[in-house]
Amino acid sequence: MRIISGSHRGRQIFPDKNFTARPTTDFAKENIFNVLNNYVDIEDATVLDLFSGTGSISYEFASRGAKEIIAIELNYNHYSFIKRTAGEIGFKNIKIFKTDVFIACQKLKGRKFDIIFADPPYQLKNISEVPQAIFNNDLLEDDGIAIIEHPASVDYSHLPYFFDHREYGSVNFSLFRKI
Repeated sequence: MRIISGSHRGRQIFPDKNFTARPTTDFAKENIFNVLNNYVDIEDATVLDLFSGTGSISYEFASRGAKEIIAIELNYNHYSFIKRTAGEIGFKNIKIFKTDVFIACQKLKGRKFDIIFADPPYQLKNISEVPQAIFNNDLLEDDGIAIIEHPASVDYSHLPYFFDHREYGSVNFSLFRKI
């Protein structure tokens, strides 16, 4: 796993061996960030990273100059790894919280983010409720973009604010915008 671009481009990240998270592949991450660059200015953006896992997406946003990244991760080992790694790299713009994503979305209600990235575990029982957690709590800034990574078996295209689907190998992304 590596940081693709920005101030820490090329930096390798080595998750602990006991990790159960499935990090977004470098190939998929590079492609989705290329898409993101067409819709939003990452530099100085406020970002919400849900189901942060290894922290790979948070590090990428921090390296590209995002003003603030709020990372949410429930697993203690993953939370600790992200906190330690962000500190070692010197990313002061990443704030990591150990909590359930759905509870965090309720607590953040009304707080607006330019970019929201969610990478729930593919076996999450209520994976279909992730977009509602974002939009029912009014977390996305007008003209902001939300990206949800998901397995091919999940289809969000019928939901409000959906505007695009991208597939990179076995990785699927649904994109949402409030316009």
